[in-house]
Amino acid sequence: MDISKIRNFSIIAHIDHGKSTLSDRILEMTGAVQARDMKAQYLDSMDLERERGITIKAQNVRVNWKGHTFHLIDTPGHVDFGYEVSRSLAACEGVVLVVDAAQGIEAQTLANCYLALENDLEIVAVLNKIDLPAADPDRYAQEIENILGIPAEDILRISAKTGAGVPELLDEIIEKIPAPQGDADAPLQALIFDSQFDQYRGVVSSVRVMHGRLNTGSRLQFMQTRATHDVIEIGARQPGPEPLPELGPGEVGYLIAGIKDVAEARSGETVTTLNNGATEALPGYRDPKAMVFCGLYPIDGDDFENLRESLEKLKLNDASITYEPESSGALGFGFRCGFLGLLHMEIVKERLEREFNLALIATAPSVAYRVTKTDGEVITVENPADLPPTQNINFIEEPFFKVNIITPKDYTGTLMDLCQSRRGEMVKLEYLSPERVELHYLVPLAEVVVDFFDQMKSRTQGYASLDYELEGYRPSALVLVDILLNAQPADAFSTIVHRDKAFDYGRRMCEKLRELIPRQMFDVPIQAAIGGKVIARETVKAKRKDVLAKCYGGDITRKRKLLEKQKEGKKKMKAIGRVEVPGDVFISALKLDD
Repeated sequence: MDISKIRNFSIIAHIDHGKSTLSDRILEMTGAVQARDMKAQYLDSMDLERERGITIKAQNVRVNWKGHTFHLIDTPGHVDFGYEVSRSLAACEGVVLVVDAAQGIEAQTLANCYLALENDLEIVAVLNKIDLPAADPDRYAQEIENILGIPAEDILRISAKTGAGVPELLDEIIEKIPAPQGDADAPLQALIFDSQFDQYRGVVSSVRVMHGRLNTGSRLQFMQTRATHDVIEIGARQPGPEPLPELGPGEVGYLIAGIKDVAEARSGETVTTLNNGATEALPGYRDPKAMVFCGLYPIDGDDFENLRESLEKLKLNDASITYEPESSGALGFGFRCGFLGLLHMEIVKERLEREFNLALIATAPSVAYRVTKTDGEVITVENPADLPPTQNINFIEEPFFKVNIITPKDYTGTLMDLCQSRRGEMVKLEYLSPERVELHYLVPLAEVVVDFFDQMKSRTQGYASLDYELEGYRPSALVLVDILLNAQPADAFSTIVHRDKAFDYGRRMCEKLRELIPRQMFDVPIQAAIGGKVIARETVKAKRKDVLAKCYGGDITRKRKLLEKQKEGKKKMKAIGRVEVPGDVFISALKLDD
């Protein structure tokens, strides 16, 4: 294929600005999908994506337009999937930046635009949804010029829904986005930027060839793991898989090499030929830092090995998950998993349950704290149960996020109140235009992670948008709140909170567990404690059998003897009794919306 006729680009935007709809129109107009086969969000192949109406996985597809070959990658918009976007950009020379003509620039628009600039990519700016009654393209074109420096007259105006302006966009892509650079005669260097596991064919990897040629039947070496495999099939997604005899420099396609061990084809891996191969690997990806941690436990203990295999296969498709084994007294064996955010955590749990038929319990989400011990040693604590005793701790640091919120100016007060109530510090406030404000705050990650996003949306009627990145660690007054059931710690409910909120958390958790834990044959005290000090208590009252039912009339001493016997029995039961906590109690008690 003539390399000068290839264009590789990603579509990037804020959530709901029309990336997937634009992909649909491009597929339709280039004839890649017949009109009778067309459906909305064609590239969103996962059931979860269709149900939630969001893109979770970046998808690539090859289409033809006026003698040129386009490799298009549709990316997710949600801040939790920013890692998917950054991986996709490594396979491109340019991006189409989509902005909603009725809403203008949002926080993720800025974040994705800066990502593209960091990668030195050509940006084609587009105002979408010009068919909406509320659209104001002139005003928002000016806003893009003021904030991003892209001249207003260069910004295309389209409607991805009706198709207006899309052919002009495709012509602009040919004009503006440069053709890839690559030497067809050099040793093969191809970058794996995504993979998934097919139970019949092994690992299917998405690759971008940088130099050389990738041919069917050749023997490959994976440069990081040093594994060798024979190519079984290569091809391009058009959008269904189409086998091809070879992929040349600048081309994007898929590779099947009968790989059964999922660790051998990680994202960021460089593929070369075994004989006369490249000597240097391509720069891969920075490993993403997990922000939110939770324990995932199978409800059926026999599923532990299934869960391990399922996490391995899912990590192939989503490299941002981290996991390591852990055990809990209440829940048995499971894994401590790290995620990029709360939505990411929810999606991964749901994908494990659906794609691998697992039934799972997730513990309360927590963040990674940095603890400096009295002997000077610094450790990272991801699980509250691993926190050293108070007397061994010098101080605890928690991660802080730099939070950027873009909002109409009417909601500035309510958002400042929200950030302040979450222990946030204002960095600056600036007006992007007379109607729109950008707020910059430093907020502890533990306060952002649970329901900050939902609160922000409800307080601003959905008009505000959020972007965040890690700022660093700072010392805070943090304590470990333990929940005790019948004087035994229930580690699944333990959490690290700020001292000011510890009493409130302990009281709420005790009240909630009192309602959820089924009554036993003895009184069950539920206590919240910080170190040795109990800060809240509730009691689940005992069931009581009527031992006097058979005594009608007769001597009172007989009744008293039976009651005393019952009392002794309960005392003994309480001394050796274990409180059985059903799985659904954990799920209900740890419900995030509370």
